Amino acid sequence: MSLSQVLAAIDTLNAADPDLEDGRPKELIYGERMSAEAQRLFPSASDLLQIAARGQHVERWVLKRADYPEGRTGYLTWRRDLGRHHADTVTGLMADAGYGAEERDKVGAMLRKEGLKRDPDVQALEDVICFVFLKWYFAPFAAKHPAEKVQSIVEKTARKMSPAARARVLDEFELPADLAAAFAA
Repeated sequence: MSLSQVLAAIDTLNAADPDLEDGRPKELIYGERMSAEAQRLFPSASDLLQIAARGQHVERWVLKRADYPEGRTGYLTWRRDLGRHHADTVTGLMADAGYGAEERDKVGAMLRKEGLKRDPDVQALEDVICFVFLKWYFAPFAAKHPAEKVQSIVEKTARKMSPAARARVLDEFELPADLAAAFAA
């Protein structure tokens, strides 16, 4: 089994993303950011966490939000279906690389976010996701939305994070007091 084989296969799929950021496939960049942040936050990250981090948005463009009903129910259904798609795709790549069923099941559960707040590996992946959002995607998001929506998203993000990750956010980011309060709770 080969970690590098799985990561390369994920990158190959994400290189087909038709959406570009700075002239490169958007989800390829996202995967690279996830890997970098996983290594930074968890220097001794297991192969399984590294795979889940890189594959967290694999082929995300395949399931379009516009194909689901408007509103919260449609959004949550889309997110659930994406998680399943990511898990099925990545665990298939892992099988091709010789990973066993137990390892594939673990990564699948991480990508479907099964056990958030209960499973340390699922929580570690969620912490990485939140840091990537805050580091690269929060400012553009905040610029497009009213303050109350930004506050709500920050509060939801903070609730998903572990206490250690919330504390680290306060150390690493300069946030206005109202947003920082969400991470101090």
